[in-house]
Parts: sequence; structure tokens; C-alpha cells
Amino acid sequence: MGKIPYVAALWAAIGAGVALYPFQTAEAVHESGADAVHLLGLEPIALKSDPNTEKPSSSSGAIVAGRDGALRIVDGDTLVIGEVKIRLHGIDAPEMSQSCSDMRGKSWACGTWSKAVLERLTMGDIACVPKDRDRYGRVVAVCHGAPGDLNAEMVRVGAAYAYETYALDYVPQEEEARAGGRGLWRAGSQSPSEFRADHRTTLAPQTPPSDCAIKGNISSSGKIYHLPGGQWYTRTRINAGAGERWFCSEDEARAAGWRKAQG
Repeated sequence: MGKIPYVAALWAAIGAGVALYPFQTAEAVHESGADAVHLLGLEPIALKSDPNTEKPSSSSGAIVAGRDGALRIVDGDTLVIGEVKIRLHGIDAPEMSQSCSDMRGKSWACGTWSKAVLERLTMGDIACVPKDRDRYGRVVAVCHGAPGDLNAEMVRVGAAYAYETYALDYVPQEEEARAGGRGLWRAGSQSPSEFRADHRTTLAPQTPPSDCAIKGNISSSGKIYHLPGGQWYTRTRINAGAGERWFCSEDEARAAGWRKAQG
């Protein structure tokens, strides 16, 4: 008799797990497209309006969907308003070609799913406040909608990662998503940066001028320098036309306004 409560608790836990993460996840995401948002229980979150949300004022230089052009979602961290391509600040979503593994080890289209989540979150009025411009010419911005800070919400529901290489703004939301086993954190998934590195065509190493091997990179979070042997050094390319440059010492880099990369 003493085993009955234990068995009952075990089956209850299994049942809760099934409800949280359906066995049909991989197949359903492939087949249902945008409706896959509902699959992971995000529909109520995406449609919920936050009355405490402070909308960007006109003086903030915000780019507003409708007023400044039609809104189009490119992927889980990129959108277009009119002719302006916007990269969401501080987050990194799976690439459109990226797949993740579900709890059974089956592949599912997490890149497509992440885009579907952003499409649902951007229903209604959208305003994006520019923070920077990246090396590809995209405006780097924080976007706001009915749920509040959309960048934060994408990370909080597990549809994107905090892009710690460039900003730490959304680390708390990622910790919350990880603790709750939400979205990408419900099973195994490769970070988008690792996925890109694995699928990037190998580039010939750049030869630094003389002994000046420190790379001064300009990113969405500002001017960052990378030391030889650093985590991101070999992947960083110097584009002199975009204002990037080589440095001979850390003192020189700091004096010019660059800061040291993390990792």
C-alpha cells in the first residue's frame, strides 16, 4: 500500500510532462507553421496586453509600424518596417534553417517556430527605438508592442537567447525561461551563434599589419576589441570601410574608445 502514493505521483509527473511538451512537437511544428505558437502554450502570452507598458514617445525617434511603413517579420530576431531592416537588440534567435531536438530526440524546425512567435507578439501597434546600427547596415533596436518589450518577451518565452556576446540586458529573462523549461529550453538545442559557426564557409585568416594583431570590431553593443586567443577572435573580421581597425596594444584600443570583449 505504501507504494501507491509513489506510483500515483510518478504518473502525475509524467502526465504533467506530456501536457507541457506534447509528443507530437516535431511533426506539429513542421505541419502547422504559424499555428505552432499555440503548440508550446504561448498564444495567451502573445495576445496578452500589458496595461503598464510605457509606449515610446514620438520624441524618442521610434520607428512605428503603419506610420513608417508596413511590418514584415524576417525571422525570430529581425523585422522590417517600411524600408528599414531592424535587428532586435540583445537577443539571438534560431536561424530559419536551424532545427532543434525535441524530448524524444526528433528534429523540429525551431527557427520557423521562433519566427512564428515573433509574428504573434507583433500583432497590434509596434514601435522600435533605435540604439545602434550594425555592420550590415541594420538598425539595432528595442521594439515595443502589446506585451511590452518584445525583445525581452522573445527571450522570456524561450523563443530566443540573450545575446551575451553583445549585451546582458536580457540575461534575467533567459534564466527565467531556462528555469521554467520554456520553448528552446525544453529539450536540446544549439545556440544560433554555434549553428552559424558550424555552417559558415571557412574564411582565410586575416593578416594583421605588422605586430598589431588586436581586432577592433564595431557591433550592436559598440566598439569592442578582441585579443588573439579570445573566444571570438578567429570569427571576427575587420572591415576598415565600416570604421573597424587593428590595434597594437590594449592601451591604444582603450584610448580610441574600444572596450575589451567578454570571453
